[in-house]
Amino acid sequence: MPVDFTRRSLLRTAASGGAALAVSAGPSTAQTPARRPNIVFILADDLGYADLSCYGRRDLSTPHVDRIAAQGTRFTQAYANSPVCTASRVAVITGRYQIRLPVGLEEPISARTDRKIGLPPEHPTLPSLLRKAGYGTTLIGKWHLGAPPLFSPLKSGYDHFFGFRGGSLDYYRHTTGVDIPDLWEEDQQVSQQGYSTDLFGDRAVKVIGDYARGGQSFFLSLHFNAPHWPWEAPGDQAESERLRGRSLFDWDGGSQETYRRMIAALDVQVGRVLQALEDNGIARDTIVIFTSDNGGERFSDTWPFSGKKTELLEGGLRIPAIISWPERMPAGRVSEQVTANMDWLPTLMAAAGAAPDSAYPTDGMNLLPHLTEGASVVERKLFWRYKALWQRAARIGDWKYLKILDNTFLFNVVDDPLERANLKERRKDIYDRLVSEWNAWNATMLPETPASSTDNFTGAEMADHLGIKRVTPDPDPELR
Repeated sequence: MPVDFTRRSLLRTAASGGAALAVSAGPSTAQTPARRPNIVFILADDLGYADLSCYGRRDLSTPHVDRIAAQGTRFTQAYANSPVCTASRVAVITGRYQIRLPVGLEEPISARTDRKIGLPPEHPTLPSLLRKAGYGTTLIGKWHLGAPPLFSPLKSGYDHFFGFRGGSLDYYRHTTGVDIPDLWEEDQQVSQQGYSTDLFGDRAVKVIGDYARGGQSFFLSLHFNAPHWPWEAPGDQAESERLRGRSLFDWDGGSQETYRRMIAALDVQVGRVLQALEDNGIARDTIVIFTSDNGGERFSDTWPFSGKKTELLEGGLRIPAIISWPERMPAGRVSEQVTANMDWLPTLMAAAGAAPDSAYPTDGMNLLPHLTEGASVVERKLFWRYKALWQRAARIGDWKYLKILDNTFLFNVVDDPLERANLKERRKDIYDRLVSEWNAWNATMLPETPASSTDNFTGAEMADHLGIKRVTPDPDPELR
């Protein structure tokens, strides 16, 4: 049954130590401002950099996502912390490099992953920190950060959960793997009819209304599975039935048209969420973020970048990232500030008048001064590691170091976003500096392990990856 966030239920939850309506006398909330912005964090799954019309898509209109950009700031140099979902989602929810945690080594969590690995319940998270500051917290959609009974959204800061726990979901049958049911209300399995994008939008509209009527500041994580495979758009129940009894990883399915329809359906639900904020009179003081967990998959538009999901080329890492807060942020801005999805935690904590846990210092950057006060763009140092194909990357200023297998590169990704001109010999001083900085960063992270899951596309799966073979399980115990 849908969760009803009435004033009575919220007060009951607060009394039991959950989502607090009243300000606690404890030190964690003593300095919290009386008026906190609501937060709606919308995360698409495998959406490419240019899959939105506000990022240049010419054969598809996304008016509702574009509206968020028109009302706020659109970033042109936003990065995922990883080119796959589990690892990047660890960075989103912790505000730290994912490979500080064993779960962040999973690229992604899969059937090969030890079930003792997941997001530790004791680790502070964006929802747990906001809940401590007085927010109600709800996750709708994808989790993919560990299996029960050890791991759950409800163990990591969310008061409520409606969605799926795995990495993929059939849009109609709501199953993963080979017909394994994976739709949950809190920690109870449920069965519902409907297209998953619509179901998640329906629930988000209800949750917003319930929180607004209860007078509760809230953090809503709306993590759609769209446009992740299987390639099923509205009206494609026949495709869902075709996949019954098979893996959802349907190499023989999909098309550009299907993919466009999946994104269009996602955009419609974003529009319903924005309308719900308006209808409840809370739009001006609600922060709305729209972004993707990682770069695009096989049907995505990643122009002007090369590469896809599972790759540290720009196309696997560059993502759309948009934020609006009409009460505090100017409209219609385009920012060239380099960002990563671990930046959202310190940014949103600052907006809520709270702070990250000092015992778990964030690796992200607080973007609020840039967004609300016009602070200048600052140079960033960002680092990546991905076990499949022994990929490594660093971006410092406009320069990027990249390693794939035994091939190494230096690119100026501002002048050369397609990553074609290898300048490692012409600018050996810069190349050596970036390699040295990557090595120093890597020494502070958990080491790669042969047991961790990783994945990559092969020449047999994607024709433009000719000659590439799968490297799972890793054949090299030295993890070169």
